[in-house]
Parts: sequence; structure tokens; C-alpha cells
Amino acid sequence: MSKRIPFEATLEVRDACLCLHVQRAARALARRFDVALRPVGLTNGQFSLLMALNRPHAPTLGPVAQVLAMDRTTLTAALKPLERDGLVRVRADPDDRRNRLLCLTARGHAVLAAALPIWRSLHADIEAALPPPGADALRAGLRTLG
Repeated sequence: MSKRIPFEATLEVRDACLCLHVQRAARALARRFDVALRPVGLTNGQFSLLMALNRPHAPTLGPVAQVLAMDRTTLTAALKPLERDGLVRVRADPDDRRNRLLCLTARGHAVLAAALPIWRSLHADIEAALPPPGADALRAGLRTLG
């Protein structure tokens, strides 16, 4: 008995797999935002992380990891270059020294302020190019998955 899967199954997965289509779209979007944000020295992931830290009060790792759908180890690794570049400061929580507070520095705020108009412009272009029913429907559909 052959264990070979027919090529038609490959075509079925290629054409129907939601995970594959979402991954491809995510990679294409990530490349576009990476190129757009390069002049301010950020990747799309770094922009999202800095935005997640832009809060009235410094958050701990847990809530930021949740917003970004990352595990804490991955978030910690992503913070290191931002901390090294002086955009983020990680400090002990004075109320619970086991927790770390994540703070945007003045430089982090400045870079984020420079990046936001770039993000807004590209984001508007992408939304405008989406076929009906448009961006709101796409976001709603994606939220049901995550």
C-alpha cells in the first residue's frame, strides 16, 4: 500500500488552506511595512512592540506579550535590540521586584512619533486597495481566528 499523497492534495492545500493564505499575506504585509519603516530604523515588528508600550503607565511583560500574541521569551528577545538602541528601558517593578516594567524612553517616543505617519500612510493605501467588503470585514474575520 502506497503512502504517497496524490499531487491533487497538494493543489487542494495550496488553494484552500486558510493558514497558508494568512501566512502569505502576513509576510507580504510585513515586507511592505519593513521597507516603509526602514528610514526611521524600525521593522514592522519593532513598531508594533513600541506601540504596545505606548501606554499611560509602564506595562509588565505579560500584557504586552498578550497584545502581540507572543510568548514571554520571544518578547524578551525582541526587547533586547530596542533596549540596546535606547528606545526602551526595562526596570524592576518597585511594587513587585519579580516583575519587569517596560518603558519607552524619550528616544523611543521620538522614533515612534516619526514612524506613525509612515504607518498611517501605508496602512491607508493598503486598506484602500482591499476589495469589498473591505478592511473592517477582514479585521472582524481575523479576530474570530485569534
